[in-house]
Amino acid sequence: MNDSSPQHLSLSSGKALIVGGSLGGLFAATALRAIGWQVDVFERSPAVLDSRGGGIVLQPPVIEAFDFAGIKLTQALGVRSRQRVFLDAAGRIRHSEPMPQTQTSWNTLYRTLISAIPNEHYHRGATLIDIRQDADAVTAIFEDGSHARGDLLIGADGANSTVRRLLLPELEPAYSGYLVWRGLVDERELPNEARACLYENFVFQQSPDSLMLTYMVPGVDGSTRVGERRYNWLWYLKAATGPELDAALTDQFGRRRAHSIPPGSMAPDQEAVFRTLAKGRINPGFLELICRTDEIFVQSIMDLKVPQMVFDRALLTGDAAFIPRPHTAGSTAKAATNALTLARALRGQTDIHQALDRWQRDQVPDGVRMVDWGVSMGNQIMGIKKAGKA
Repeated sequence: MNDSSPQHLSLSSGKALIVGGSLGGLFAATALRAIGWQVDVFERSPAVLDSRGGGIVLQPPVIEAFDFAGIKLTQALGVRSRQRVFLDAAGRIRHSEPMPQTQTSWNTLYRTLISAIPNEHYHRGATLIDIRQDADAVTAIFEDGSHARGDLLIGADGANSTVRRLLLPELEPAYSGYLVWRGLVDERELPNEARACLYENFVFQQSPDSLMLTYMVPGVDGSTRVGERRYNWLWYLKAATGPELDAALTDQFGRRRAHSIPPGSMAPDQEAVFRTLAKGRINPGFLELICRTDEIFVQSIMDLKVPQMVFDRALLTGDAAFIPRPHTAGSTAKAATNALTLARALRGQTDIHQALDRWQRDQVPDGVRMVDWGVSMGNQIMGIKKAGKA
């Protein structure tokens, strides 16, 4: 991460500094490399990122992003589900309909994307503390005293974005009023009697103030072979601001986390409360999933939309800019779309500011619409009657 002299933008080259080494940052990195840009990715975690994101519905923009970047797939990205099935609390089918779709997992996408980035251009343990801009370049300054200089800085560092905090210090994500509890279970761990409705289906159980769902995703190694996949489950539950929310987000070391507790870090007493709650509220198949989950994790559902995405030579993408609720199944697709459209806007351009302005004009309204749609849908699902303004 040594300082380097700025490169002048040409028709097919430039240097991008990407803050955030998860999916959003990797989509941006691979898309810009495809148009001839030099890219360096800076990830604050010193360790290899894990599969904390769980399952993801595979949307067309993700496939398009891989195609654009020239990433060759060596195996299927996801698991196909056949039907949408709605169960009651006893496990009886209330409704079902054919609705084929494909689900993937965070670690499958991450492994595929990072394989396209040379190791020397992916920097771990890089904690951003400041951004400085001049007429010709932007400089990222890191906690260890190092700095990097480029034509463009992309904030792809997620819901807790440092880049957003530096550019829009007054803007914070707003808590929606509910959490999602999540887990993954190896396919072979689920007994046959629990598989009947769950196997290769997208399955729901809904009550007036909660929603649980499950679908199959690739195995931890990306395998989509029968017997090597996983069930991904989610349970949305309300949690009032104050002691109830604080308890849910306090980890095993007594630390109150901002928005989520990763796998393996949940406080034992809180996990016990959750497992006890499940025994009285969900159908037998879903209960088996929870009972066989070794590492439950929890995330607060947040809302965020920025007024702008471009700040001279710095910009925000993915969840650093807009946080849609998971019901939209659009967060990962949105990050891929941001990256694709950015690369296309920059390709062949000599004026970076005009290109970014054109890019922003479309992406901001799209982000606003997705967030608003998710708020409306989530509040209806969870029985939240007040208007949910992000």
